[in-house]
Amino acid sequence: MIARHPGLLEVVRCKIRAKRYSLRTEQAYLGWIRRFIFANGRRHPREMGGLEVEAFLSQLAIEARVSASTQNQALSALLFLYRDVLDIELPWMESVLRAKRPRRLPTVLSREEVRQLLSLLNGRNWLMASLLYGTGMRLMECLRLRVKDVDFSRNEILVRNGKGAKDRRTMLPRALEEPLQREIERSRVLHSMDLTEGFGETPLPFALSRKYPNAGKEFGWQFVFPSDNRSVDPRTGKTHRHHVDDGVLSRAIKRARFQAGIVKSLSAHTLRHTFATHLLEAGYDIRTIQELLGHKDVSTTQIYTHVLNRGGLGVRSPLDLGR
Repeated sequence: MIARHPGLLEVVRCKIRAKRYSLRTEQAYLGWIRRFIFANGRRHPREMGGLEVEAFLSQLAIEARVSASTQNQALSALLFLYRDVLDIELPWMESVLRAKRPRRLPTVLSREEVRQLLSLLNGRNWLMASLLYGTGMRLMECLRLRVKDVDFSRNEILVRNGKGAKDRRTMLPRALEEPLQREIERSRVLHSMDLTEGFGETPLPFALSRKYPNAGKEFGWQFVFPSDNRSVDPRTGKTHRHHVDDGVLSRAIKRARFQAGIVKSLSAHTLRHTFATHLLEAGYDIRTIQELLGHKDVSTTQIYTHVLNRGGLGVRSPLDLGR
């Protein structure tokens, strides 16, 4: 029997998983590499180089009119292909410039707008949105929250493997203690049912499933916000009960925004921006907020000083002087 050599995309997938990139990064990189190959008549990337990469990125910017962040993601995927997979030196790297991302101020809701938005959400959607605003977590950090990382005795939440593969602690709002305890009980009921039916093993990060074979069935490792249905893990082929899909909350927030008559363009991430801005308005120092948000550099956090409700950094308009 003739041994089958893995295709290029299969090799890329294996390399991505060896480096422990997220499933979303894997899907994005494979998509861009496939698109790059098809855009060049299915030529093998070894036959191409800087000219083809630049032409592809220019086409994305000029014809497809993608954003700078999308264009940079495509470039990152192609650099990963050449450097990490094909192990090809890139003498043309210096000429391939990353698109300059425009510096935009984040959208921030007023306290009244937050109240209106949350009042139109129910159940888990209300609880998840309240956690985003009340803790500053990112959407996926909230969805990936494990039972063992909620500490009611210390009123804190441990955010594991956040952006940049960093852990951090944030507060647990006292107003959310009882609703969160009820949600955890719901997770316990689902977990017990899964164990009875021969399932109940949750996916574990990195190599923990090999080091601790039975940990995946412990309740502490279960998601606080489990999905209503079990699904097959595309990486392992095992059936798990994963966390709820991120689109569920995103769609609910969109509906609530229209019902509330909020004209600002907002997403789940807007609640994180609003968390930081409202803390600054309340007088908390920027270093503390930096730690709560998990920012690597305080300069990232400083953007919220530009959206404070102080009009021109606290300067009064000449029209208002003397009034």
